[in-house]
Amino acid sequence: MGKVAIIGVGQSTFVRSYPGSIRELAFEGFREALKDSTMKASDIGASVVCSAPEYDKQRSPAGVLAEYLGLNPQPTFYVETLCSSSSTGLKLAYSLVASGLHDSVAVIGFQKMSEISSAESQERMGRGADIQWESPFGTMMPAYYAMHAQAHMAKYGTTSEDLALIRVKAATYGQINEKAVYRKPVTLDMFATPQSPMGGPVSSPLRVGDCCANADGSSCVIVVNEEKAKAFSKKPIWILGIGSASTSVNMAGRDILSGLTVAKESADQAYKMAGVTAKDIDVAEVHDCFTIAEMMAYEALGFAKPGEGRDLIRGKETYKEGSIPVNVDGGLLSKGHPIGATGGSQIRTIVLQLRGEAGPMQVKDPKIGLVHNIGGVGLYGNVTILGR
Repeated sequence: MGKVAIIGVGQSTFVRSYPGSIRELAFEGFREALKDSTMKASDIGASVVCSAPEYDKQRSPAGVLAEYLGLNPQPTFYVETLCSSSSTGLKLAYSLVASGLHDSVAVIGFQKMSEISSAESQERMGRGADIQWESPFGTMMPAYYAMHAQAHMAKYGTTSEDLALIRVKAATYGQINEKAVYRKPVTLDMFATPQSPMGGPVSSPLRVGDCCANADGSSCVIVVNEEKAKAFSKKPIWILGIGSASTSVNMAGRDILSGLTVAKESADQAYKMAGVTAKDIDVAEVHDCFTIAEMMAYEALGFAKPGEGRDLIRGKETYKEGSIPVNVDGGLLSKGHPIGATGGSQIRTIVLQLRGEAGPMQVKDPKIGLVHNIGGVGLYGNVTILGR
């Protein structure tokens, strides 16, 4: 198995309603990644297109996008693992390159969620659960994560203020991320009452400010073998470790007090493959679709012991200047969550950090970065470790 590097990353600006087609949306992230890599479309051996198809009006979007982006006659593949689709796509690309089947692969994630209404979007999210035994009873994403929040609070004494502090941090960096949907400051006062801007109830104990927003967006990651990396890039970022896991789709098949077990399982695999531990991670991107999701990620990834994730956010240890900077691009809470593009956006952030090209969001001299991307309510888990 040969070494595999990332030499190009790109992302559209995430927006609430993109005016163009999915072709044009995907092109924005692809164009930026292509320019970043110094490659041409004809240099790319294969493409992996990633989205959650229930939101797409276009059936089999991989073929449509490959044609529009100039990636014919090279093979194209379509990958879907809900919210973790483009990090699953990265694992497929890694495998294709490491095995020698292709010398370069473009991983293209996209989602145009505004093509359907918010009510339709929520209904489709609910169908990410078992449509026979669970979703007919009205379960939706906020309710699922609210159950995890209630469990964490009951077991460890976590408070609503602890969760609000995570959103305050996200907004601190969302303000300086030109690709983010939400670029306004957030303070604890904004959670004070149900009438406050962030305090409106969604699913107890989660409030408006605890939830990320739907968005339209695209991302692209160009993955190559060692030979191509040396030929095209002065700053290749190497894929050191990849872990993936899944679990029971039904909540009845899980221990909710254990958080998202797929995160810990995939992290353990990635750490072992990379030959590192949680203490070696200099900067991380975690899947903060809800504030409680980031809290659970701190603990599942080994940044804090179970129940002590709140100490990290209270002490600002996950801020840019802290001991383990997390989501210093604003995370999903500020950037928005265009499902198929999310993992690629997270990977882009870590690649820029490791190159020292993250601008005002730059962490001091990071050498190893981590990406944690979850699909559904912990149904799928991916952890990727990258290094200089």
